[in-house]
This record gives sequence, structure tokens and C-alpha cells, in this order.
Amino acid sequence: MMGDMDKRTLTEGILDKDFTGKFTFNPKEGIDNPIMVITDDTDSGPPRPRLCVLKREQGESYGFNLRAEKGRPGHIIRSIASGGIAERSGLMDGDRLLEVNGCFVDDISHQEVSRRINVSGNQISVLVLSGDQYEQAKSEAHDLRNVAVVTKCESVKPPRLCHIKKNSTSGLGIGFTAVEGQKGHFTVNLVPGGAAEKAGVYKGDRLVWMNGGNVEDLTHSALTKMLKKSGSQVTILVVDAESEKYYNSQRLPILPAMATPHNLPFKARKFHLVQDKNGYGFILRLEKSPSGRTAHVLREMDHGGPAEKAGVRDGELLLEVNEESVMSLKHEEIVDRVRQSGQEVTITTITPKGLDFYTMLGLSPLLFCEEVKEQDSSVPATLINEEEENTCKPRFCTVQKGSLGFGFNVSSVPHMSGNFISQVVDGGPGHKAGLREGDLMLEVNGHNVEKKSLDDVIILMKEGTSLSLRVVQKLDHQQPAPEPCSSQEEGNTDEITYL
Repeated sequence: MMGDMDKRTLTEGILDKDFTGKFTFNPKEGIDNPIMVITDDTDSGPPRPRLCVLKREQGESYGFNLRAEKGRPGHIIRSIASGGIAERSGLMDGDRLLEVNGCFVDDISHQEVSRRINVSGNQISVLVLSGDQYEQAKSEAHDLRNVAVVTKCESVKPPRLCHIKKNSTSGLGIGFTAVEGQKGHFTVNLVPGGAAEKAGVYKGDRLVWMNGGNVEDLTHSALTKMLKKSGSQVTILVVDAESEKYYNSQRLPILPAMATPHNLPFKARKFHLVQDKNGYGFILRLEKSPSGRTAHVLREMDHGGPAEKAGVRDGELLLEVNEESVMSLKHEEIVDRVRQSGQEVTITTITPKGLDFYTMLGLSPLLFCEEVKEQDSSVPATLINEEEENTCKPRFCTVQKGSLGFGFNVSSVPHMSGNFISQVVDGGPGHKAGLREGDLMLEVNGHNVEKKSLDDVIILMKEGTSLSLRVVQKLDHQQPAPEPCSSQEEGNTDEITYL
């Protein structure tokens, strides 16, 4: 239970595990975020969830505990601080959490829900049911996913976090037009087939955020200067115009934590390791980088050992052990956690450049994480991303249609043959089936589609509630191979432990 966990301060932008903290209410400031109720919450009738937005200052607590209690289902809101952010935002003791930042969480572990809140930063939106209505819905076998969906417009889509790299023909391939009469609102203009379009940006999208900063207070001139200053690459948060209207009508913030990632150069990677007779097969070192940053670094993978087989690379930084952040822990505390895990452990890592990327954007490096299946032991982990394109093997993925569709989008590049997976919803049917952004589509339900038009492919996909896809990961869509961090002199290494 979260309330019983150790109380540790994580890295900046990530919450304490118990979410509690002192808060002094200033009546002069008023209630900056009144209760946001989609429908009146009564004790009778169908379940009526409430949508609440919580915003805090850096270092401030949201003022509630999230608990899993024996004999009571659901993720339960408890210990709401009087006059605090949670109370002012409409949360009540005993509420059950249905969604965090638009993602349904009732059917995932308490630990994973806590993790999603922790990596969201200083603003979150949560959908809750009162305790009585939740238990009534459970007793009457209501599908809580459908309960959550009724609060949304069918056309609403999540925002997209897109990383654009300039190319020689179209540059960044993007421009912006100010929306008349609305300061800080900008519409996206695209070069057809350009870098921005390939990165997941659509014509007519609304710009929300650029390189870590909201654009709502910027003039068109200031925005143009910011874009030029970004150089050869830029990361932007965009949303389609219809979805923006919905978010604004509900007074919902549009956040990176709600977004689907597109073309990001770095993502944290999660590995499941099983010990052999020599352990996990890597050394954990506490190192100081030239910039002065101290980090826990994985080094010297045993050839053929569990870490190398899984695809862990020398120089990656350790972020989590068994899905709990260790970034603020001491070396010996991390070693104890790994050893207490027994014969198996799950670790989450990122490259030094990856950590720098998310730090620059003001985001948690754990926000977008992909689970890595064990690599073929005959291929050295350091060479996985250096293989020639023709060695990439096609994969078969079976996707079962869910309540919100197949959970992925298909796109094509004008005047070029082939269709590719342009967006995969995190945790959706496509993601669970193994689809990746950038996958080229070879077959749909046994039909070869390598030279088919996008319209033809979509027609094939509309047949039935199950898709059998044959895809291949193209090299130019893969994540770049991480570069190991530079070796440290022994005097700069505080502690080393073989695991």
C-alpha cells in the first residue's frame, strides 16, 4: 500500500510516494481550480465519474494518499489534506481512481498506477468514482471502461509528442499560423512529405508546447524565434483542433504525460533478467560525469550473461529496479534492492544522452518506456542496432480490436510505395501485439500490401475484429544506438558492485 511505503524524495518533477505534505491555504488566492464535475454525483442511478485537475508548484505535494486496501477493490484516495490541492480540486476520501491523464488504470497494479502519477510532473488529471458508486458498479458487473468512456467525446484523441529532425530537402518542414483573436494559439502548417509530417505531425494540428515550454503566452514573432533557435531538431506537443476544443471546454490541461510519443530519439528500456550461476552479469558503478552529474551506471557486461542476452548496453544509466525509481538512492540501497529481488529482477535504463534529452524538456525519463524482450544470444547486444537493413526479420502480429479500436494508425509518404505504422497507443491492442512505430506493413490478413495504396490497406483492416499483420522494422525508423558514456578515472568512481 502506498501509504505504508518508505517516504523518499525522488528526482525533481516526481512525487513523493505518499503524496502528502503541508499546505497553507491562502483565502486571498481563492479556489484556483474548483471541483470539476462532469455530472452530479448522487447515490442512485448509473455511475457518474468526476474529472479533477490537480496542479502544484515545484516541491509541493498534491495532498492525498493512494492506497490499495485489503478487502476493498480499486485504487483508493485517502488522507486528503484539509485545504490542500486534492481537496480544492474535488477529490474526496474513498474515491476510486479510474483514469490518470486519460489512461484507464483500474485494471493495472497499484504500483504501476503510483508510477504513472510519479512521472507526470506537476499537473495531472484524474477521473474518479465515489466509493459507494464504485462498489455498486462492481456489484452490478458494470464495465468500468465504459463508465469512463461516457465522460468523453468519441472524436477526442490524445495529444502527440513529436520529435522533428531537419532534413536536407525540407528542413524541419513545419510552420505556424496564429489563430485570429486568440493569443498563444497556433495552427500547424506542413511541407507535404517533410520531416514534421514523417514525425507524426498533421496539417491543421494546434501547437501546445515546444521544447519544454507552453506557447500560450507567446506572440507569433517569439514563436518563430524559438523555432529558429532550436536548430536542427525540435520537440513539440500537438493536438488536433477538435480534441483541443474538447479539452478546453472541460478546462483540461493538454500535457506531455497524456501524449503518444512519435519519433522520439530516446526512450527508457525495461529488461527482465534471470540470474545464472554468476549472477546478473554486470557491474553497477556510481560515476560522476564531466558535467558533474552523479549516476548509477551499468558496466562490463559478462559475455553471454543475462544482462548481455537481454540487450543491456555498457554505459546505460539505471533508473528503476522492479519498477521503483532508484535515481535518488545511495549505491548500497540499490544493491540491496537488486539482491533482495532474488533470482529475477526487472531493471529500467536509459542512455546518458537520453537522460539529457528528457532533462532539457523538463520531463521524467520514465515517461515513455519500452519493454525489451530477450535478444538472440548469438548477436552481441552492442551490435543490435548496427545490423544491415536486410537482416531485419519480418514479424507476425495478431491484433484484437478493443473498445477504442486497434490502437494504432497507418500512414504513407506521398509519391512513395509502402505504408507504415505511424502511431501506436501505449498499452493498446496494437502495442500489446508487438507493433512499433515505423513498422512497414507487408501483409494484412494474408494479403500482400507492399504496393497497395493507403486506402486499400484501410479497407482490408476494416474486415472483422481481428487483424493478422506481417510487418518489418525499417532501420531508418529504429532508435539510434546509444553511445556509452565516457570512461571514468578510478578516483571519480565512488562505488562498484558486481551483480
